[in-house]
Amino acid sequence: MAEAAAVGHLGGAAAAAATFLTALFLAVVFRYKRRRRGAPTEGTPAPVDAYAVADGERSAAGDGLTDIIIVGAGVAGSALAYTLGKDGRQVHVIERDLTEPDRIVGELLQPGGYLKLIELGLQDCVDEIDAQRILGYALFKDGKDTKLPYPLEKFHSDVAGRCFHNGRFIQRMREKSASLPNIQLEQGTVTSLLEENGTVKGVQYKNKSGEELKAYAPLTIVCDGCFSNLRRALCSPTVDVPSCFVGLVLENCKLPHPNHGHVVLANPSPILFYPISSTEVRCLVDVPGQKVPSIASGEMAKYLKTVVAPQIPPEIYDSFVAAIEKGSIRTMPNKSMPAAPHPTPGALLMGDAFNMRHPLTGGGMTVALSDIVVLRNLLKPLRNLHDASSLCKYLESFYTLRKPVASTINTLAGALYKVFSASPDKARDEMRQACFDYLSLGGVCSNGPISLLSGLNPRPLTLVAHFFAVAIFGVGRLMLPLPSPKRMWIGARLISGACGIIFPIIKAEGVRQMFFPATVPAYYRAPPEAEF
Repeated sequence: MAEAAAVGHLGGAAAAAATFLTALFLAVVFRYKRRRRGAPTEGTPAPVDAYAVADGERSAAGDGLTDIIIVGAGVAGSALAYTLGKDGRQVHVIERDLTEPDRIVGELLQPGGYLKLIELGLQDCVDEIDAQRILGYALFKDGKDTKLPYPLEKFHSDVAGRCFHNGRFIQRMREKSASLPNIQLEQGTVTSLLEENGTVKGVQYKNKSGEELKAYAPLTIVCDGCFSNLRRALCSPTVDVPSCFVGLVLENCKLPHPNHGHVVLANPSPILFYPISSTEVRCLVDVPGQKVPSIASGEMAKYLKTVVAPQIPPEIYDSFVAAIEKGSIRTMPNKSMPAAPHPTPGALLMGDAFNMRHPLTGGGMTVALSDIVVLRNLLKPLRNLHDASSLCKYLESFYTLRKPVASTINTLAGALYKVFSASPDKARDEMRQACFDYLSLGGVCSNGPISLLSGLNPRPLTLVAHFFAVAIFGVGRLMLPLPSPKRMWIGARLISGACGIIFPIIKAEGVRQMFFPATVPAYYRAPPEAEF
């Protein structure tokens, strides 16, 4: 009992120490930073006149003038189309394939993402698709497990995570978008952006019948997903593929903890289980690297049976093996890409085409929906979108305003994947064990990290405080009952390793925009003056 109490006190002390150090660092930085309290309006809008369209080229949704073209009707594109259409914009959506998608990711919407769905008026899109409520996570390691509930006490009883078939969710959002008379949803493949003097004027695409067409609008928003072929014109993509997911569907499987996502800290990397319908459980096995065992040759089935199956909870074992024998095994690369936009007049990037993170934490849809809320609020006061230069300068604020939420979720995903993956390095292994034990303490030690993971409290400072609290907790455990030179050396390497994990991710996300967005001039950018 005394040892358990000591560990509990150690966890609290670690959290307090990490918070104090973070606050001290920020105090030093804030001492030297300059606050900018306002900025003059930049640019003057062009007169609102008819948008020039050549014969045979489309520029309208229905009979009205198109305000915005959206490339892609996945989660981001469909939600954005409905949001802008509800605000009265004429929207033309061009999607490569309007049949129901069949993917193995994009199936978990965190509670923070569900709150954004409510804010956008799209919460009914998780109805009638057999979506499952998710109330938290269960974490498994070396035969032990701990429950990590979402901190939902302050929210309405309907607020929780949701798991579902990705395709069903997208189809519901497409149907809702298409129900608005000012939204034109068309199947077609966009082949290029149409540029004139550095300004994007619209898109060139092939429609369903293969006819080459052009569509024009003052603003084109590219949401064509993780395999985007248009992003290179609008950003500097640095895509990393740390691992691949191997996906299975377990049928009639009862999880040890109902209504919870299950994360198994396996060797070499995590395994996920979560319900996607009342009769199906999705399993995602993470395989490090870009190459996976061959499915066709049977190597994958052998790997899953011999390496993965012995590490999963016994309650799931039979269903897991049955899913392997059924043979419906699919793979998908896990991509990570920090947002690095090139502000371009007449165009904007959104969704996975713009920014990706490891899908371990299921934060992608939360980031996309949060971005849509930010963009909607920026565009709402604008009547005139035709002055591309002024609009581009104004929308630079989008990249800053989105950063605290997006970067927190991105950083957490990258850091947690590295911490949860097995390593032969003793210090990394200690960090992994410390993370499991720290979360198992409950109270602030679990509520804080889970509030970050769920998107309910995506604050960068909270993330850094808890990350280093785990590191300090791990070092403190090494010093008990008595420190030794070997343990002290492992402790020092643990802290060094923690810094090596989180600081490069933060640097890639942008320290200033992530922690001090108010010091970025674009944060204060006022909208161009509207012309009536």
